Amino acid sequence: MRIDFLADQRHVAQLASWHHAEWERLYSDWTLEAATAELEDHARRRTIPTTLCLLDDEHLLGSVSVVLEDAPELQGEGDVWLASLYVIPGARGHGHGARLVRAAVAMATEQGVTRLNLFTADQVGFYERLGWSLRGHTMLRGTRVNLMDCALPVAHAA
Repeated sequence: MRIDFLADQRHVAQLASWHHAEWERLYSDWTLEAATAELEDHARRRTIPTTLCLLDDEHLLGSVSVVLEDAPELQGEGDVWLASLYVIPGARGHGHGARLVRAAVAMATEQGVTRLNLFTADQVGFYERLGWSLRGHTMLRGTRVNLMDCALPVAHAA
């Protein structure tokens, strides 16, 4: 198993399809084309905004993104967001989601981020076990979501 930047892989179409199917209900006017364009942008960089992929050999198991805005409705709620954590159904329950979150936190820390934010409809316990704190609730397109954050350690220059 390894985690690579999407920039080092060619899985944009597959990830866009998964992400759109999983979360399109939460975003107004978020088409498959928009999801693809966002990930194509991430595939050109190893800095925020970007996406990390979890692979077993060359088989894509999941991904996580770190973005500057996760939903326009949440502007003012945070500057940098952990977003789009996705693990394929057949690989869930084996710690892959936690592995992806830890990799995203490490990458964000290396890039000087001191606090990450996220929203989740139903995974508060999962994120709390990883050190995240619940800080409130809001609604996105009729779905109640939980706002969470996590303070990151300050990266030290070598």
